[in-house]
Order: sequence, then C-alpha cells, then structure tokens
Amino acid sequence: MPAKKTTKKVAAKKPAAKKVSAKKAPTKKATPAPKKEVKKVATKKAATPAVKAVSKKAAVKKTAKKAAAKKPAPSLEAIAKAAYLNYRRRMELGLPGDNDSDWLEAEKSVNEG
Repeated sequence: MPAKKTTKKVAAKKPAAKKVSAKKAPTKKATPAPKKEVKKVATKKAATPAVKAVSKKAAVKKTAKKAAAKKPAPSLEAIAKAAYLNYRRRMELGLPGDNDSDWLEAEKSVNEG
C-alpha cells in the first residue's frame, strides 16, 4: 500500500483586533462665581466665634474628665462605714429598707463626695 500523503491545513491568520480606547471628553475648567466666594468668607467669619466657644467647652470637659479620672476608687472600708451609718439612721427614723439598699446608698454617697 502506498503511504498516504498528509496535507497540513494552515489556519488563515485573522487580522489583529484594534484596541478601541474611549475618548475623553474635553474637560471644562470650572470657575467659581464671585458671589459664592463672598458667601464663604462671610460664613467663615460668623463661624469663628462659635468654634472658639465650642473649643472652650471641650477644654473644660477634658479637664473635668482628667480630674475625675485621678480620683482613687473608694475603699471597701469607707463604703462599709457609710452603709453602717445609713443603717443606724434608718433604724432611728424607723424607715423601711434592708442591708443592700444601705450599701447601694453608701456607694453613691462615697463616690459623689
């Protein structure tokens, strides 16, 4: 048998696709109207005292927080003594209550003062 001749099929080259880039629209330079600038200046001057007042209040709050943070926690002995005094006052006046309410009241009074 004679050998078969094989033929190679060559694929036809396709033309390369062109890259399409989006064209940018020409940008317009925006120029603010002079009226807007005048308003901005006026609002800045008006806002300045308010900002100063707010910053003063914030400074006062910060110093108050620092002072409160520096206080040591009250000892259990101080709370127990205040609770005992609350108990004695309650008994003398004949008021209703219990040990827990005396203790909670003592904690409030010691933390405040």
